[in-house]
Amino acid sequence: MKIEDLLSEKYIVLNLDLDLKSKVIDKMLSIVAEHPGVLDIGKLSEDVIRREQDMSTGIGKTLALPHAKSAGVTEPVMAFATLRNGINFDSIDGEPVRIVFLLATPEEMLAEHLKFLGRITKIAGREDVRQRLILSSSAAEIIELFRDEEKDLPQI
Repeated sequence: MKIEDLLSEKYIVLNLDLDLKSKVIDKMLSIVAEHPGVLDIGKLSEDVIRREQDMSTGIGKTLALPHAKSAGVTEPVMAFATLRNGINFDSIDGEPVRIVFLLATPEEMLAEHLKFLGRITKIAGREDVRQRLILSSSAAEIIELFRDEEKDLPQI
């Protein structure tokens, strides 16, 4: 499984015009609410918010990765968004966030969860990729970008 396998155009939103971290997380959760892998959106929301309260998922370089291992999902679930304007996400580097990935995996998929987080960080951590993500004008472009970047990487 690769990032491109988890992303679908219906789980990608570009140029969100939101101003608070909590609103962004709520929007990301609403994007996946009807995902077939979401068993209980309330439980998933609780787990993502609890994880965010433990420590910000603003990882720096304009990226945020709200995530959770959750009994609220039956399979890996991902959403992606770009933000029209950078917002404070309590990032480790203090920089505003423009790119957000929401990742949720079943509780028993710890290894896969960590591998997905690592893969997202590796790919989106590159300046050229971040610029392409921010400048993308369609969900199809986002999926194609990950397809290109992951073509030589092993399955998770």
